[in-house]
Amino acid sequence: MFKKILIANRSEIAVRVIRACREMGIKSVAVYSEADRESLHVRLADEAVCIGPAPAASSYLDVEAVLGAAKVTGAEAVHPGYGFLAENAGFCQACRDAGLVFIGPKPEAIRRLGFKSSARDLARKAGVPIVPGSMGLLGHDFMAEASKVGFPVMVKAAAGGGGKGLRLVREAKDLEAQIRMAKAEAGAAFKDDSVYLEKFIEHPRHVEIQIAADEAGGIVAFPERDCTVQRRHQKLIEESPSPVVTSDIRRRMQEAARSLAKAAGYTNVGTVEFLLDTDGSFYFMEVNTRLQVEHPVTELVTGLDLVNLQIRLAAGEKMPFGQDRASEIRAHSIEHRINAEDPAHGFAPCPGTIERVSLPGGPGVRVDTHIYPGYTVPSYYDSLIAKLIISAPDRDGAVARGLRAFGEFSIDGIKTTIPFHCSVLAHPLFKGGKFDTSFIEAMKAPGGEPFREPVKEGQPA
Repeated sequence: MFKKILIANRSEIAVRVIRACREMGIKSVAVYSEADRESLHVRLADEAVCIGPAPAASSYLDVEAVLGAAKVTGAEAVHPGYGFLAENAGFCQACRDAGLVFIGPKPEAIRRLGFKSSARDLARKAGVPIVPGSMGLLGHDFMAEASKVGFPVMVKAAAGGGGKGLRLVREAKDLEAQIRMAKAEAGAAFKDDSVYLEKFIEHPRHVEIQIAADEAGGIVAFPERDCTVQRRHQKLIEESPSPVVTSDIRRRMQEAARSLAKAAGYTNVGTVEFLLDTDGSFYFMEVNTRLQVEHPVTELVTGLDLVNLQIRLAAGEKMPFGQDRASEIRAHSIEHRINAEDPAHGFAPCPGTIERVSLPGGPGVRVDTHIYPGYTVPSYYDSLIAKLIISAPDRDGAVARGLRAFGEFSIDGIKTTIPFHCSVLAHPLFKGGKFDTSFIEAMKAPGGEPFREPVKEGQPA
C-alpha cells in the first residue's frame, strides 16, 4: 500500500480524498494555487505545496508543477479528483513516466473512452446500444449526415464534457450556424474543434452506472444514479435508485457498462452514462474516466467507500467483492450540489467571503464541503461549495429528510442555490418522480414553481 499520496485537486474533493487517506494510514500532500492558500484542503493535508498563481492554467493544470510537488514531497501516487487533469491521458502518462501511480485508469483507456466519437464506436462494437448518429466526425457532408440521422439533432464536441460544445438543432436551416458555434466553443474549451451528430431524444432521463475494475479483469457495476435534474447540461441533483428504472433495466444497463469496460481494458473506477427513453430503451452517451462529483450517492446506497476502493485498486489489489455485493441497494439517496450562485438572478456566480455557516446533521445527512466562516470563495474556479447527501429507507423519506436538512442549512455572506433545491424538493413533479431533463426549464416557465427559502425550525411549512 502507498505511504504518501498527492491530491492534484482542490475544494471538497481534495478534502474527501485526504480523509480517505487518513483512515487508511496514508500521508497526504495537498497542492494549491495562491488563491487557495486558506482553503480547507491545505489545512487538513499532512503537507501542502503552492504550485502557482490563481488561474488554473498556471497552477492546477500545470503538469510540471504538479509532478514537481510530488517529487519534492516523495509522494508515490497521484489522485486527480475530478475536473482539471483527471481525464487527461497525457497527465496520466506523465505520472507513469515519472514513476508515480495514477489513481485512475490507464492512459490507453482514457484515450479510448475520453474521445466521444471513438467511445461511441467502441460501445457499438461491444454491443452497447448507442444513440443513432453520424458515423465518425463531421466533415463537409454534414447536411447529408444530418438527413440520415433525422432532425432534431444534437451537435456534440468529440472531446467534450461539462455541457461545452453542445447545440440542439431542430431545423436544417440552422445546422451550419450551430455547427460553427459548437466548433468554436469546443476549440476554446478543449483545443479540439471536431464535432459529430446524434439524434435528439425528446424527454429523456440521464441515468449512469458506476463501474469499478481491477488489474486481474474483475469488473463490477453498481446501482444506477439518476442525474436528470440539470441546468444547461450541468447536473444539479442526483439520486439512486432512479424512480423509473426497473430491476430489468438496471440489470441490462449494468451488463452494458461492464461489457464496455471490458472492451476498453478499463481499470479503477469510472462511470458509463446513458440516456433513458420514455419506452425504457437506453442509449450510451459517454464514459467519465474518473471519480464523479455524485459518487457519495452510490456510497450511501451500497455502504461502500469508493475512494478507498480507488486507492486499493491502484495499488494492485483485487476487487474485494463481486457483482452481487455491488448490486445491493441498502437505502435511497439524493445528492444536492450547492453552488455559490444566485438562482433568483439567472444563477449568476456569487464569489465572496462567507460570514457564517450552519451545517445540517442528524440521521442520514452527510455534507461534503471545504467552506468555513471567513473563507473567501474565489472567482477563478467552479462554483460548487458543498454537497448535501441524504439517505433514507425510501424515496419519500429522502425527500422529507432533505427538506428538514435544508431547514438547518445556512450560508451567510454570499448567495447560494439552497432556495433552488428547496423548490425542487417541494415540486409535485419531483416528488412524484415524473420529470425529465427539461424539468428546470419548466420550473422557470410562467406558472412554474418559484424559488423558495428553506423552512427554518419553528416556522410553519
